[in-house]
Amino acid sequence: QALSEIEGMGGRGGNLQEMRVRPLAKRSVDKHSFCNPSGFQRSPYLSARGNFANVFQGPTEEGYKAYHADKYDEDKNPNGIINFGTSENKLCFDLMSKRLTQADMNVMDPPLLQYPDWKGHLFLREEVARFLTYYCKAPAPLKAENVIVLNGCGSLFSALATVLCDPGEAVLIATPFYGGITQSVFLYGNVKLVYVYLDSKITGTSTRPFQLTVEKLEKALQDAQAEGVTVRALILLNPQNPLGDIYSLSELRDYLEFAKRHELHVIVDEIYMLSVFDESATFHSVLGMNRLPDPQRTHVMWGITKDFAVSGIRFGTLYTENQDVANAVASLCYFHGVCGPVQHKVAQLLRDRDWINEVYLRANHARLKAAHTYVTDELKTLGVPFLNRNAGFFVWIDFRKYLKTGTFEEELLLWKRFLDNKVLLSSGKAFECSEPGWFRIIFADKTHRLQLGMQRIRKVLEEREQEILAEEKEQPCQSDQDGKADSTDEVIFVSRHQEPACASSSSLGDLIGLLQQQMRSSDWLQKNTAEQFA
Repeated sequence: QALSEIEGMGGRGGNLQEMRVRPLAKRSVDKHSFCNPSGFQRSPYLSARGNFANVFQGPTEEGYKAYHADKYDEDKNPNGIINFGTSENKLCFDLMSKRLTQADMNVMDPPLLQYPDWKGHLFLREEVARFLTYYCKAPAPLKAENVIVLNGCGSLFSALATVLCDPGEAVLIATPFYGGITQSVFLYGNVKLVYVYLDSKITGTSTRPFQLTVEKLEKALQDAQAEGVTVRALILLNPQNPLGDIYSLSELRDYLEFAKRHELHVIVDEIYMLSVFDESATFHSVLGMNRLPDPQRTHVMWGITKDFAVSGIRFGTLYTENQDVANAVASLCYFHGVCGPVQHKVAQLLRDRDWINEVYLRANHARLKAAHTYVTDELKTLGVPFLNRNAGFFVWIDFRKYLKTGTFEEELLLWKRFLDNKVLLSSGKAFECSEPGWFRIIFADKTHRLQLGMQRIRKVLEEREQEILAEEKEQPCQSDQDGKADSTDEVIFVSRHQEPACASSSSLGDLIGLLQQQMRSSDWLQKNTAEQFA
């Protein structure tokens, strides 16, 4: 249906620059953001759908390709690109490689070399059920029959979108969000996303920047319905990527009650649930709730990619009490299966509770916390506002003061400037952020790469700051930066935990950073120089 909206795509041959997309609703997916048709000749060997897939470009694809063509290596390529853009944990390779090569992992029984149950081997699904029961603090043991295993959460998003929505229908999601979800639900299932736009201003019932509220969900749903869009589901990311927010139990219940009122499925992605690295923050899983408002429409995803620092091992799992959904997704597992030997290794890993608790999680959390502290201290020194959270591998940074006019075009130029200086970040547009100037940085990396990467970032920002000052001297009447968003002094170093009561517990370092930011953002020193006083 979506492809039929594209004029000129019928038949074969022709130029994709002639491709025109019927304007979609403001909150719906804009297919132009996924395509790069400039100068591209449509292939006569592909169908219209194949040509569309051929030019489909995810929001982070350009930087990812550049990084793989010029990877930083301390010895072989010291001037290569440092990747702070891809959400990977690079802090625990030593622990994981040692555990995954121990004797109990190296098993090659005949059943592992044969076709499995498409939902996954029963021994693995039983282990996943026990694992999630323990770490999600489920009030009753979870059941293996409700577990489905696929090769990654991207495949899960794709499968769920396909079985829950018809082509052209939509799913609600709050922005900013992990942009890879867009291609997961669209390329196969032809399912659109309806955006619930969040912003940094604390207004109404909000108590923190980019806060998701039921009121915002209601408005986005009503707007979509008014435009004739059928919404079938809501996606929740908890912990949230890229914000790092952890939803409270009351928030989760509010979101689920909203979905129940409107008969929406809820897809809850909890892939960072064990990557909460500070004791002051508490993660609440949907599976740990005493009573789900609508258990037949609640589907929870998790995988080992993030929490166990093995993004190269494609493993994701779905837990749903709805057997119709489970069986429909399982039918697609034929295309997204996990090989037998990997299923064995994952089961062995998940059942080793002592090693996970006493060795891995302790070390991983300590390393994540240290890396997060290093990067945020550097940002404080630079006077750059950011959201201070304690989950995931990322910090959501406010670079708006480095944009003269505050546009997404300027944001893209700043992103390219970082890349030209051999450091890859993710721009806010890649997450469909409504405000230009926000960026995501990944901090789960080794110290020497963090140091060099932050040096490169500092160089770009200092150069940009000098350019803006020079422009303001030439055009003094423009120095107030009319039209730019309000100061984000309230955003800088927001409390580690989301509860508002903790907002007053800012550390001395936070206050010093705030003072530095105010000094840097003020033009008093530029206007009152020693020469003028003389």
